[in-house]
Amino acid sequence: MNREFVRFTTKNIILNTVLVLAYLLWCYFGMKAIRNEHIWLVVIWITGYYFNETSRRFVKYFSFFIIFWIIYDGMRALPNYEVNTVHIRQPYEIEKWLFGISDNGKILTPNEFFALHAHKFLDFLSGFFYINWMPIPLGFGVYLFIKDKNLFLQFSAAFLLINLAGFAIYYLYPAAPPWYVARYGFDLHTGVPGSRAGLVRFDELIHYPLFKNIYNKNANVLAAMPSLHATYPLIVFYFSLKTKLAKIWKIIFAIFTLGIWFSAVYSNHHYLIDVIAGIMEALIILLIFDKYISPYFNHNRMKY
Repeated sequence: MNREFVRFTTKNIILNTVLVLAYLLWCYFGMKAIRNEHIWLVVIWITGYYFNETSRRFVKYFSFFIIFWIIYDGMRALPNYEVNTVHIRQPYEIEKWLFGISDNGKILTPNEFFALHAHKFLDFLSGFFYINWMPIPLGFGVYLFIKDKNLFLQFSAAFLLINLAGFAIYYLYPAAPPWYVARYGFDLHTGVPGSRAGLVRFDELIHYPLFKNIYNKNANVLAAMPSLHATYPLIVFYFSLKTKLAKIWKIIFAIFTLGIWFSAVYSNHHYLIDVIAGIMEALIILLIFDKYISPYFNHNRMKY
């Protein structure tokens, strides 16, 4: 056992206490509320950090995901519609121009077409894929943590960088999702709640408000471009190609990626242009990351 790892110094105890207090103060004063999930995050961090060697290593390695969540949640403090003009009509018109579908003499966006031609099988399939947009990346991260810690560090760092780039674009180009247009038209309404959109049909199929509970907590409604839902499965698939996983798993991850892309459009949460933008953003950052950044993320560099 690494004795240095399990020894707690005054320095790291003070540092952890300061970090926790700073986070809670930020939640209270910055976001005007300390919610249950904030308390749970603190409990998980403190318990994991001080319980034993394995749990401490685990929460420190997964700190990239914790940082991602804190930043995403913190976007409530400064909504993107207060920073730049929200684009509502423009994405809709571009989508219709590029991917419009003729239906009964009328040009529809793919979202509008699917809304008129929904099917229970596709409702279930899209909900099944969409609900796993975060569990599968986290599960894949656990696998890498166990099997290849160097690759896990690269995976989690790339995941964080792609999210940060996406968040920056949210502020540079605030964009309404297609469900917003269907519900509110092209007028700007700030502070509107999140919506399940087409995923309401999945909730009805399983007789449980699964997506309702998720989207009620959406931190940034007017942030459809790029689709980060489209980036997550792509990151998993990209890094799965670097592992010794059986070929069947890589095929499963490829199917999962395509399923998420389809579900994003079918469920009325994203335009095709949002999905394409997410794919392009992820690929650009992954290529840059592999060439210039990945060597700096090494298991042996971690300080415990």
